[in-house]
Amino acid sequence: MPELNDATRGRLLYGGDYNPEQWPEEIWHEDLRLMKSAGVTSVTLGVFSWSTLEPKPGEREFGWLDTLMDLMHDNGIGVVLATPTSSPPPWMGRLHPDTLPVTEEGRTEWWGGRQHFSHSSATYRRYAAAITEDLAARYGGHPALTMWHINNEYCTFDYGDESAAAFRRWLREKYGTLDALNEAWGTAFWSQGYDTWDGILPPRRPHYMRNPTQVLDFRRFTSDMLLECYVAERDIVRRHTPHLPVTTNFMPFWTGQDAWKWAEQEDVVSVDIYPDPADGWGAQYNAMIGDMTRSQARGPWMLMEQAAGPVNWRGVNHPKPRGLNRLWSLQSVAHGADAICYFQWRQSRQGAEKFHSGMVSHAGEQGRTFQETKQLGAELTLLSDAVAGSAVPAEVAVVHDWESWWADQQDGRISSEVDYPAVVRAWHRALWEAGHTTDFARPEQELSRYKLVVVPHLYLLTDAAVDNLVTYVRGGGTLVSGFHTGAADEDDRIRAGGMDARLRDLFGIATLQEWWPLDAGVTVQCDGFVGTLWSEELEAGSAETVAHYRSGELDGLPAVLRNGCAWYLSTLPEPGALRDLLARVADRAGARPVLTGLPAGVEAVRRGDLLFLFQHGRDKVTVSVPGRHHDLLSGSTVDGVVELGRYGVAVLRKAA
Repeated sequence: MPELNDATRGRLLYGGDYNPEQWPEEIWHEDLRLMKSAGVTSVTLGVFSWSTLEPKPGEREFGWLDTLMDLMHDNGIGVVLATPTSSPPPWMGRLHPDTLPVTEEGRTEWWGGRQHFSHSSATYRRYAAAITEDLAARYGGHPALTMWHINNEYCTFDYGDESAAAFRRWLREKYGTLDALNEAWGTAFWSQGYDTWDGILPPRRPHYMRNPTQVLDFRRFTSDMLLECYVAERDIVRRHTPHLPVTTNFMPFWTGQDAWKWAEQEDVVSVDIYPDPADGWGAQYNAMIGDMTRSQARGPWMLMEQAAGPVNWRGVNHPKPRGLNRLWSLQSVAHGADAICYFQWRQSRQGAEKFHSGMVSHAGEQGRTFQETKQLGAELTLLSDAVAGSAVPAEVAVVHDWESWWADQQDGRISSEVDYPAVVRAWHRALWEAGHTTDFARPEQELSRYKLVVVPHLYLLTDAAVDNLVTYVRGGGTLVSGFHTGAADEDDRIRAGGMDARLRDLFGIATLQEWWPLDAGVTVQCDGFVGTLWSEELEAGSAETVAHYRSGELDGLPAVLRNGCAWYLSTLPEPGALRDLLARVADRAGARPVLTGLPAGVEAVRRGDLLFLFQHGRDKVTVSVPGRHHDLLSGSTVDGVVELGRYGVAVLRKAA
């Protein structure tokens, strides 16, 4: 399988989406001058160019792209060539309304934006294959081409008739018989039993709540249909260029893709990350998505998109303060990124994203954004040989699953206050604050390499996943689980006793009497900490009660249980308490922080033989680092102590 470094000669990529069709040709040469001065090594061309490449059905306008490909090659800049299939031209929707997606309310989503395609439309797939075939045939041998980028941010749900027919085919393949489907969906409830496949529809808007397992299967189906679209285009370009890697960009924590499954079909796993500069924990979010993407990739990954400054969709779109773009970019490198790229190169003057920043902002060459772009490019060049391709070690894993998240979102859930991404982020934050670099793992994945595994909250677990967690602990691993885990099987059927019996035995729980979700802003007092979001009425069996509830209806009952190396938290402790608890458990399990004694707000990450240090605050801090080191960024020698200023970074290698 081709990999990122095969196409880039073992260097870090630096660049971003380039949309020259938005600009007159004289600007192209100015862009090339600025790219070279900024150290740009890679641009992505063609992401949103379908109407420019195919202005009318079957016509091809490749001349402008020929010129750009040649210019990039002549200036030593590699091209990640995109298939433009995320934004069909207006003529397609006008001539072929079957290509347009339909919402769950039955409303057609029209052209005029992007992602306006039905993943199940045979017409759309035919046109997408044709433009992909012609691009691959024309540019597959071009010396500027280093990688293929398929589509962009696959995210479209479709509830229309063609999607309904595809859904029925998908269900036939999965279940085989209507009896099996009716059993899996529990259709005896509310008289939903199906007597014919033709009676099954996508979970369109009903009078009242929808069948949860039908919704879950539709999410699985949507992920698979979008993946089919990706694979179809991937296979076309692979046929022309089997030596070049192929990717598409994920959106972190978007519910529509099972990214574990998708990553297996990519040569390079890439992601778009947009932390909010106004979020005091933006650095932790950036680290979490880096850890998640590295785990999907099982190695180096590609930061396909980030913002050099503000975005344009948050209501209030904050710019990045001086130094923050550099800090978060180098943080992504530390967490395994071998490519640092942006949307986009030059900030657009028109269109829906004219207030979304670019590497060259509206302020131009002398603007702060571009000057910081130049600094980062120079520093990535310094680090490239030492970093590219190297591994990021982790002794701790966070178990995460898209299907469990999908099931947890059902209309009739116990608490709408439980937001799965927020719970996962809370647990990752606790480990991050405690100084641990973490991997992410899927529930069925072999886990014995990790000294500590945490399960923040997995409502749905397959039998194989339950057995895997039990096997991990029986083999000597330490497991910490959060609330409402293992309540349902893969069909969203509640397991007898409210939690899988194997997990109750693992955690030493005699009975789970009732779930007690907490209202927004309500907390529950426990021994030594405050619990938030959730609580449970448990009776301990073989487990030791580490902390009791000390208020409310559950006063005196277990809040935190320990049964050997298996821990169960029936509430979400406040951030400091969760951090301290996981730090203690990690220490007992033999998992050590990257560096001890760090000042608040300072992060340490090891990648290969390098130690990255990040000051995520604005004050000057002093960090103790045992031994003599060479700082690759400053060129200085560090002897036991490193000083970091506002948003400061040091990249250290032990001196000989």
